[in-house]
Amino acid sequence: MQDLIQKITAEIETFKAESESLIEKGVKAAGARARKSTLELEKLLKEFRKVSIEESKK
Repeated sequence: MQDLIQKITAEIETFKAESESLIEKGVKAAGARARKSTLELEKLLKEFRKVSIEESKK
């Protein structure tokens, strides 16, 4: 679970960096990378929810 949390944290940092590049510098490619990051975050958060529910049942 700790590994999963580290992956989520790293992906959030990636999203923050790319979205800041898009907003502040107008880098259009950063927008695409930020959107890709949100898709990865969605997968990771669903996995976290699944693992969390399993852990709570123990």
